[in-house]
Amino acid sequence: MQRQHPSANSLADRKPDRREFLKTSASQAVAVGALPLTIGLSNRAFASPRTERPIIDAHMHVWANDQKRYPFAHPYVENYQGMPHDGTLEILIEDMDRHGCTHCVLVQTICHGWDNAYLADCVKRYPERFKGHGLIDPTDAKVADKLEYWTKQHGLVGMRFSPMYYQNGSHGGDGWIDAQETHRLWRKAEQLGSVFNFFIAPTQLPRLAKMAQAHTGVRVVIDHLSQMDLGAENPEPDFRLLLAMAQHSNVWVKVSELSSVSKSHKYPFQDAYPYVKRVYEALGSDRLLFGTGYPGAARAAYQRPTLDEEIDLVRKEIPFFTKEDREKILGRNAAKLWGFKA
Repeated sequence: MQRQHPSANSLADRKPDRREFLKTSASQAVAVGALPLTIGLSNRAFASPRTERPIIDAHMHVWANDQKRYPFAHPYVENYQGMPHDGTLEILIEDMDRHGCTHCVLVQTICHGWDNAYLADCVKRYPERFKGHGLIDPTDAKVADKLEYWTKQHGLVGMRFSPMYYQNGSHGGDGWIDAQETHRLWRKAEQLGSVFNFFIAPTQLPRLAKMAQAHTGVRVVIDHLSQMDLGAENPEPDFRLLLAMAQHSNVWVKVSELSSVSKSHKYPFQDAYPYVKRVYEALGSDRLLFGTGYPGAARAAYQRPTLDEEIDLVRKEIPFFTKEDREKILGRNAAKLWGFKA
């Protein structure tokens, strides 16, 4: 039985649980919104800290609440008013610098919907430090054109798609994943060199596999171990669907959000390690990525580890990674995949 998720307006009264979020319908999906970009800060203040090896967070959200400049346009929640936690670029950079995180892939938040203006502005201000993945409506007949627009006009390097929100017929269903017309989008991605990342349920992976196989020139990143529920009575059938993606050489997986994937939900999430090891053995360390999700104080609000703890999961806690593996997963793989000068 699915547990009821609170409405967007009730978030100020309680901390949202990530697992609870994932088990609700997409129409109740809750996103984020906060303060506007501060324009007066200098680029010098945000120079990447010196480090011998890059630490690249491959999954980071930032958001604004200047509704005149960066309006909320949540596609699944009516009259969305944002939420009470700040998540600006400035907060992110302060957090990064404090913990030695050199670069980030910024991923558009659903609260701003298909308008990627804030994210694009962040990337334009600090292009050496950030890459951007926007959101575009996968059901839009002109979705391929939207990909080209945000890539050529605003410098985004990829897009995120969220089949998770379209399960069981929600919002028209997830038939678009491998629909005939979707191939045009993927062909456009091949032309542009775009990276696609997917917030996707395990049962939807076989359809993604068809597209990855048909379009080997598109690099595909699966978010958060496909949000595997290791607390399920038998997670093995779903988990094997994730392992099967290893046969596609253009697929990467983020070892991220163990806080929600883990059955215990307790740092350092040791119950998840056997599953992480199997993904590691299937894909190899060259196709694993590190990512977190929220900047600064928003981490605690969403019951996430600190950035330092997130880094230490890869750097110290997960026991079977070699020294070379850790360097690849924490940064070198992302630098190669997204073209960071790191």
